[in-house]
Amino acid sequence: MYEIARRHLGKVVAGAAMAVTGTAVAVAISLPGSAGADDTPGGRGALGAGAAGTAAGTAGAVGASSGHQGGEGGEGAQSAGTAPPPATVAPAAAEGRKGVGSDPLTDDELSRAETLALTPPGAAAQQNVEGGRGPQHLGTDLADPLPGDGTRRAEVRLYDYGRDELITRTVNLDTGKVEKSASQRGVQPSAHPEELREALELILASPLGKGVKEDYRDATGKALTSTTQLWFNGDLYRTYREANVPAQLSRCGEHRCVRLVTKVLNGAWIDTRNLIVDLSARTVTRVG
Repeated sequence: MYEIARRHLGKVVAGAAMAVTGTAVAVAISLPGSAGADDTPGGRGALGAGAAGTAAGTAGAVGASSGHQGGEGGEGAQSAGTAPPPATVAPAAAEGRKGVGSDPLTDDELSRAETLALTPPGAAAQQNVEGGRGPQHLGTDLADPLPGDGTRRAEVRLYDYGRDELITRTVNLDTGKVEKSASQRGVQPSAHPEELREALELILASPLGKGVKEDYRDATGKALTSTTQLWFNGDLYRTYREANVPAQLSRCGEHRCVRLVTKVLNGAWIDTRNLIVDLSARTVTRVG
C-alpha cells in the first residue's frame, strides 16, 4: 500500500515539473527579441538554440527575397543604362507682323519704324558714319504708351555726322506718322555695330594700323586685308573716365569717338585698346 502511494506521488510531482517546464518554454518563445535581450553570457546562452533556428529560417527567407530583388535591380540597371532618345528643339512660334501691348517690337515693326523715321524732309542732307546720305541708325525701342492709349509707338535714335547731333523720332506704328522729333548735341548713346566696323576700317587704313597687321601676321602667317578677318567689339571713348586726354581727342563727347577690342577669329587677341577713333573727324589717335 505504501509502495502504491509512493509511485502515485512520484507521477504527480513529475507531471507538475513537466507542466512548469512547458510553461517556461512557451513564455520564452512568446517574448519579443528586445524584451528578452541580455548582454550577459548566461542570458545569451539561455535562448541560443531557439534564436539560431529562428535566425536561420529568417535568413533563408531574406536570401530568397534578395535574390528576387537582385534580378529586378539588374533589369533596372540595364534600363537606366540605355541611351535616351535624342533631344529635339521645338520650333519657335511664328512672329506676327504686329506686337500687342508691351510686347517687344517685331522685325516688321522695327523695319517700318526705321523707314518712317528717315522720311521727313531734310533727312537726305544728313550724314551717316561712312559719310553717305541720311543719318546713322543707332537703335529702335518700343516707346512708353500714352495714358489711356493702347497705340504702339517706336522711338528711333539716329545720328547726323554732318552736324554731330543725336536725333530722336517717335513714330506711330498705326498711322505711320512721325509724331515727335528732337535733336541734341553732346549726347552720345552706345556705339552701333556699323560704327565699330567703320572704326576698324579707319584703323587698318591708318599708319597706326601697321602694328595690328603685324600682330595678325605673327599669329596666323597671313596678311590682314579686311575687317572680316577679325572679331571686334567696343564702345564709346569717354574723356571724363580718362586721366590724360590728348589734344586730338579733346572734342570727344561732342564728336563720336570709340575704342575697340579685337582678336583673330578663333585665335589670339590683338591689342587695339590704345587706338582711339574719332568717327566725326575720321582720325585715329594713339593714347598711353
